[in-house]
Amino acid sequence: MSLEAEAEELASDLGVDKEEVMDDLEKLVSYSVPMDEAKQSLRRKYGDGASSGGGSEPTSKDVADVTPDDSNVTVTARVLTVGQRSIRYQGEDQVIFEGELADESGHISYTAWQDFDLSPGDTVTAGNAGVREWEGNPELNLGESTTLVFEDETLDVPYDVGGDRELQTLAPGDRGRNVVVRVLECERKTIDGRDGETEILSGVLGDESGRLPFTDWDPHDEIEEGASVRIEDVYVREFRGVPSVNVSEFSSVIALGEAVEVADGAPEMTVREAVTSGGAFDVAVVGNLIEVRDGSGLIERCPECGRVVQNGQCRSHGDVDGEDDLRVKAILDDGTDTVTVVLDDELTAEVYGGDLSDALDHARDEMDKGVVADEIAEKIVGREYRVRGQLSVDEYGANLDASEFDATDDDPAERARDLLAEVRA
Repeated sequence: MSLEAEAEELASDLGVDKEEVMDDLEKLVSYSVPMDEAKQSLRRKYGDGASSGGGSEPTSKDVADVTPDDSNVTVTARVLTVGQRSIRYQGEDQVIFEGELADESGHISYTAWQDFDLSPGDTVTAGNAGVREWEGNPELNLGESTTLVFEDETLDVPYDVGGDRELQTLAPGDRGRNVVVRVLECERKTIDGRDGETEILSGVLGDESGRLPFTDWDPHDEIEEGASVRIEDVYVREFRGVPSVNVSEFSSVIALGEAVEVADGAPEMTVREAVTSGGAFDVAVVGNLIEVRDGSGLIERCPECGRVVQNGQCRSHGDVDGEDDLRVKAILDDGTDTVTVVLDDELTAEVYGGDLSDALDHARDEMDKGVVADEIAEKIVGREYRVRGQLSVDEYGANLDASEFDATDDDPAERARDLLAEVRA
């Protein structure tokens, strides 16, 4: 049944104006509310309780008990964070408010489609709050049919109130976060945005916990390379497998008088810890190189997109004249898990002991491109390395694009003895 037919049937049942119902139904469906839930919500709004469970009120639930199967619930919770963002709806910009709520049982994200004047620390009872699934988890939707009551008594919750976070603790989906950082890299770019050509800033932020990429969609003068700033109300998205800080028109950027300390090294993890984290912009792991994979040594790349060419074929551009390059793809194993380490042309030249010209001469002399990968394998397989770089995890596995690749000086036998002594202690 079409949306118009659904609206006509619902308006007839409720005895209200079809155009009004149509507008409400379109809005709910555009917010990814399932049709059945949208119709139930409108029945409640216009007073037909019999069609949505005999006129009963939405069930009151603890936050931890809310599931995507719930259509509407009532919760009493503490506001942890409040963020503000602009989205495009039916060709027009609309401001939404988003963040996290919590009670003693757990926490949950929310999106408010109107300004309820929420502030971190408020204790509220949200009645008739819609529920939808967002990135695999339930999310509360606060809209026109939601009643919001500010409670006098403050609810104690086992979570931090407010958005202040270190970079290393940020995760995709975070909203209303505040960071104190130094701008390590900053570049102004022109992109094709939703309103045509748009200028943005992009680069890297750092603090004592680590580093993350950022995008400023409404360039702030205070954000420039070398500056130390406090940025309030950022949201976090996944970009190329890692969290990325997004600064918007609603973000506040405050220049700081003192330089923010930035960690020189990357957080060091076991391979399993790194892989289960889902991705990291800057991480270090230590393990043994157990294999150099096919597609290493001398390779060819598409001149259009840079992808590796196989048998003269690019996945995106078909037949191409590939450009020669150097690369290593190798398997690193630390005993907890494995990861594919990828070395760019510069790091590959270092481990090979020659540049692209040397590799081409070598392959030409032997009449075999494979000799370059074979020589690299002889040098690195079986040795222990500390690898630093950007980790991405997808359905095909985990890849660590290396920025540093160094043989360790540690004695594996001595380290094993130390670990055994620690376990026995």
